[in-house]
Amino acid sequence: MIEFKNVSKSFWTGKQRKVILDQASFRVELGQSFGILAPNGSGKTTIINMMAGLEKPDEGEIRRTSRVSFPLGFMGGVVSKLSAKENARYIAQLYGLDPDYIEAYTRWLCGLEEYYDFPLGTYSAGMRARFSFSLLLALDFDIYLIDEGMPQTTDAEFNRKAGDALRERLESATVIIVSHQAKTLEKFASSAGVLRDGQLYIFDTLEEAKQLYDYSTQG
Repeated sequence: MIEFKNVSKSFWTGKQRKVILDQASFRVELGQSFGILAPNGSGKTTIINMMAGLEKPDEGEIRRTSRVSFPLGFMGGVVSKLSAKENARYIAQLYGLDPDYIEAYTRWLCGLEEYYDFPLGTYSAGMRARFSFSLLLALDFDIYLIDEGMPQTTDAEFNRKAGDALRERLESATVIIVSHQAKTLEKFASSAGVLRDGQLYIFDTLEEAKQLYDYSTQG
């Protein structure tokens, strides 16, 4: 479970204070995958980072009673001068998991072939995304945090394997996903919220959230 209790978050832009959340309260229980619809620049990534514990709220409390993943695409903890193999084994040790298994799983899923043994600093953005997502799925979490959905890669085979792996994970895990596109949420979430001007409006169904989101973005 993840719970926000009267959580507020804002940033000073240099000209004015931008409010990301204003006294937001909601709870995501295990087994109830949840999405947040919000326009670009409204603070989706900040909210995901707060759920993961990477950022702290200005006010309020965030409670976690489950194993929560790092956000999809977040490369914190990995070292660019080390290879994917070395990074995978290091991350496995951090989480108390079998390094041989994490190495084998990520090597299979990301499909980087010989580049798996090259330093991450030599990777393209697409290659880094593939390794990041394979690492996310190799680790065992109760709740997976996804910012904008699947990695944008041009490798159809990776996208297929990663999609299959994620669906398998969803059979026993919960997803929290944020996006500016409703169609991205449709793949994962049954209920959703809409972030608008610092206010988070929670709905029981994704369809209700889409109606408000479409109205607010068109207006």
